[in-house]
Amino acid sequence: MHLMTFPTLPTLNELLNPQLQPESVRAQADASTDLLDPIHLFDMTWKPGGGGVKHLVLPQALTGVAAPIVVMTANHFPTGSHKVGPAFSCLREGLLSGELSVDGSTLVFPSTGNYGIGGAWVGPRVGFRSLVVLPEEMSAERFEMIRGFGAEIIATPGSESNVKEIYDKVAELRQIPHNRILNQFEDFGNYRFHHYVTGNSALDLAAELAQKGVGKGRIAAFVSAMGSAGTIAAADRIRQENSELKTVGLEPVQCPTLFNVGYGAHAIEGIGDKHVTWIHNVRAMDLLICIDDQQCLEGLRLLQAGSEYLQAELGLDADECDQLVGTFGVSGICNILGAIRTARYYNFGADQPVFTVATDGFDRYPSVLNRLDNQKGRLDGGGAGRTLGYFLDPSREMELEGSESVRRRWHNQKYFSWVEQLGKSLDELEALWEPQFWEEQGAGVERLDAAAIDRRETT
Repeated sequence: MHLMTFPTLPTLNELLNPQLQPESVRAQADASTDLLDPIHLFDMTWKPGGGGVKHLVLPQALTGVAAPIVVMTANHFPTGSHKVGPAFSCLREGLLSGELSVDGSTLVFPSTGNYGIGGAWVGPRVGFRSLVVLPEEMSAERFEMIRGFGAEIIATPGSESNVKEIYDKVAELRQIPHNRILNQFEDFGNYRFHHYVTGNSALDLAAELAQKGVGKGRIAAFVSAMGSAGTIAAADRIRQENSELKTVGLEPVQCPTLFNVGYGAHAIEGIGDKHVTWIHNVRAMDLLICIDDQQCLEGLRLLQAGSEYLQAELGLDADECDQLVGTFGVSGICNILGAIRTARYYNFGADQPVFTVATDGFDRYPSVLNRLDNQKGRLDGGGAGRTLGYFLDPSREMELEGSESVRRRWHNQKYFSWVEQLGKSLDELEALWEPQFWEEQGAGVERLDAAAIDRRETT
């Protein structure tokens, strides 16, 4: 097993700005082709290779809107998903606080997939055993990746939406003395990674695109489906630079937790976990849009297997189609459909880019599309045409603006999971309603990075 000593762990500022990493470290990371080498902890960045933020500006012919739809792509991260960053951030904060030490402890990562994969990779790279708890109905590729990175698995009953079963198992595991729980749904290390690294990366990308004639350097909206609600924290940072930013959250039609205090099961792996997470700043959310899971599955299939159709019907060239293949997972398509609907909802123009993310790539979904083919038959012209309509002529149903009363309802929904079941107090819950609380969480990165540098220099 590859191990890494704590003093050499990266700061979040070094992940935001890889050019600030020590030259010897950067050279070693660039030279290593071993994915399990701990040096790749320094590659948990939106800016691989010291360049700009990896992204795609989707062809307007595919989106049907004037506003540029900008997708920050994460399939280059060491695990193929940006969720490795929050897993590392939660682990790092535990080390800095003294709550964690490399002493034989096992790190437990509750997850519906990508965070667990991130924890499976991060833990052993730092010297811990990792145990991932996730639903048994997640994609086969997820289980293979977790085991391949050297972690153990406990599979809980159900699918994406069965987070209560995960929490029940974690409660059992918490009683074992050597287990340490790193819960992405409540750990603010998750929030801080996205507030600082993802949020500032988006701002950097907006400035870069403006120089190329895409927008004027101001992001009109940041759109993200909610799983842990970590990624959407990037919007809190962007809003500090643009008070007019629209923060838009997405959830599945089949599990309308915020939209309708609802429940259900759905097929968009990584989001819609049937509860409001502790780290979700719901008071900052301007709009909620529900996305149909079947549209996401069929949308992914169209971009994967429909290149000939897209070239013939939309006039996309081969290079544009090639860029779409392999780049997105199911939740990425959900985010794209949500970004298009956001642009339509607010009638954004050509100088008002809408930003979103592709959490992972296609590599963990072949089995999902195989299942879709078996259920509905392989993609043909009729199916491709119908699916294209999800992009070009989307539904306007199940959209809800975040008025003060609606936001308060979203906030109050946290009570049922966190106060009644998971031991939080009413005072702690009410603290989350105050904007100052979230400002303090975001500002904590500078202090934590300084502590990490101090530890590096004195050890």
